[in-house]
Amino acid sequence: MEEEQIPEELSEARSELRESGILDTDEKISADLYPLVATLMEPRVIVQVEISGSQGVTRSGAVIGDDFIFTHETWPGDTESEYVPAEPETLVWALARMVDLHRDFTDEFQGDDVIVSTMGAFDDVVTHIETGRYEEPGAVAEAANAPVRLAEVLSQLNCMWRMTVAWKDRDAQAAPGNGLAVAALAVWDCGIEGYWLRELPAEPVTDGQVDRSSELRVRRTTARELWQMITDLLPDGAQLAPAPQAQPAS
Repeated sequence: MEEEQIPEELSEARSELRESGILDTDEKISADLYPLVATLMEPRVIVQVEISGSQGVTRSGAVIGDDFIFTHETWPGDTESEYVPAEPETLVWALARMVDLHRDFTDEFQGDDVIVSTMGAFDDVVTHIETGRYEEPGAVAEAANAPVRLAEVLSQLNCMWRMTVAWKDRDAQAAPGNGLAVAALAVWDCGIEGYWLRELPAEPVTDGQVDRSSELRVRRTTARELWQMITDLLPDGAQLAPAPQAQPAS
């Protein structure tokens, strides 16, 4: 993209790019792909969506630049992603669709349904449910030493999803570290038991931060509330660091 000399060790990769049509006969990136490549090289905001379900883990998301937005999705078991241009007005809708956010009768839920336990109990409940040794939630809860309500909710689990947004923060530029701001949320989609927001361990979670003794707290929520949470994850213009300035030619 910067039209510099390509090292010899990348000659095979260059040939593959040429054969696929990404590079034209002049060794330049195809004009149709320039918006995507430019956005990937200088992203202002990155959104990652991780969905864990019966088909395994899929990763999707979005990349936002100064001029273009692209969403990307992949199929379970596939290593390639499909990138699609998006408009700012459709971004929240696209992210909600990735996690299959939908309204149903649980959106009429009123109350304060909260489950408190530990991550160890959660792991044990999931293990017992997957093995099928116990059919009733009460038996699962007893075997896992967990709240019955936790077993009831997880028995209806469709998938778990986590959405993480990262950007260069205006206020974090002078602080130690990489100047990145991160916001995230984790949700259980439990079918007839509705949506559950994991409040503890709070996202974003780093490696080694959570063990079996860590407190687990989930709260029942609605698709309407989650839509607003997804919207609030995205930074506004005032939160973004200034775009990098092009260096003058010497």
